[in-house]
Amino acid sequence: MKLRSFGSFPVILVVLVIGFEYYGTVFLLIESWLGLGSSAGWWNGFIYTLLALLALLSFLVCVLTDPGPVPSGYLPDAENQDPSAYGQQHKQCDKCHTYKPPRAHHCRICRRCILRMDHHCIWINNCVGHWNYKSFVNLVFYATIGSVHATVMITRFALQHGLGFADSTTFKTVYVAYGVLAVALSLVLGTLLGWHIYLVLHNMTTIEYYESTRAAWLARKSGQNYRHPFNLNSYKNISLILGPNMLTWLCPTAVSHLTDGTSYPTARNS
Repeated sequence: MKLRSFGSFPVILVVLVIGFEYYGTVFLLIESWLGLGSSAGWWNGFIYTLLALLALLSFLVCVLTDPGPVPSGYLPDAENQDPSAYGQQHKQCDKCHTYKPPRAHHCRICRRCILRMDHHCIWINNCVGHWNYKSFVNLVFYATIGSVHATVMITRFALQHGLGFADSTTFKTVYVAYGVLAVALSLVLGTLLGWHIYLVLHNMTTIEYYESTRAAWLARKSGQNYRHPFNLNSYKNISLILGPNMLTWLCPTAVSHLTDGTSYPTARNS
């Protein structure tokens, strides 16, 4: 547990943004426009509340879950043979002096090697790796859907009423700030969601994408073809990351399908 992570400014800012957007959507927009007592108001409020709670749960899991340290005393094989025989993916880390399993990378901020490291995210004050990548994808998904929902509602409201209904300049300013935030989050989070959907479908991390781009370029120069070794097929890739049961794909705590993170199936194995 890393409760101290909640003391960082970016994490506090994320919580405040979630709170402000929730207040603006439910109590500022839905209540004043549709009324929470109406059927349309109640259903919109319920759906948005559910999305906000799921996004918050995913966020908490991302912050509090260790992304995956390399097991103490890790060696590439059970018989402690020479790790150099397994190629560069098993080479010893120059910084933390441990042997790195496939797909592990050293994080200079965490100062250790992380299993299946995707990137270090300042907004969760944590690395995104083997054990919390699924919850990170869930977080981006729920936050994107919630922001798009809010953007659609504020757009419809603005087209119908504009700001003429509000007498207070302060009230108008809050509405404008809320609308700008909803649109900005929809664009940024939507782009991020699209990027990670691509990575999930290809069973890549962000680091591996850039490594694969360079490897493919080098392969083309030598007249060869390059294939990302962990890219099986779309359904298998999704199952390895989100789980074999489609009903649990959007549950950030359902990670029983994950292995120890020191080995992964490859296209050759399949």
